[in-house]
Amino acid sequence: MANRLSVIATRTGDDGTTGLGDGSRTDKDAPRIVALGDVDELNSVLGLLCAEPLPGEVAADLLAIQHDLFDLGAELSIPGYATLADAQVARLDARLAHYNATLAPLREFILPGGSRAAALAHVARTAARRAERSLVALARRESVQVTARQYLNRLSDLLFVLARYLNRADGRTDIHWSSPHARRTD
Repeated sequence: MANRLSVIATRTGDDGTTGLGDGSRTDKDAPRIVALGDVDELNSVLGLLCAEPLPGEVAADLLAIQHDLFDLGAELSIPGYATLADAQVARLDARLAHYNATLAPLREFILPGGSRAAALAHVARTAARRAERSLVALARRESVQVTARQYLNRLSDLLFVLARYLNRADGRTDIHWSSPHARRTD
């Protein structure tokens, strides 16, 4: 790996193509590269969230997720390659149940926001949904592992719950959405 990344500016992408992990080249706007970029962006947003003061278990969970997303990137960079396992999806399900069990039932829609960490979790949630949509679009044209789509779907759910959890950990409450009728001031 050390020699593999010794040259960052190769100039080989100047023609609008990029190399895949199997050695082939494809257009930088190909659905596979869009999905790969969306997963990379999601991982970067999680990195920003991890820069916030977080409860220890949340920080540990997010770090594990970042590693999983890097694995997913490897999977996307090599057509036909699979890295994510059912156990990784099951881990997300378990963490989702864990955090959700600590929260009051949600009876209203909530607005993204509250603490900075919660707001960043909501940004990560939307990035996860975009990455999921990109995977769905890719799957219309090429083979995509079902586990990859399941992982991103569960992750966006977990990030929503984590936003609520982080607000509560910071002593804040969810910001409930109110219908336009309820916001009338006349």
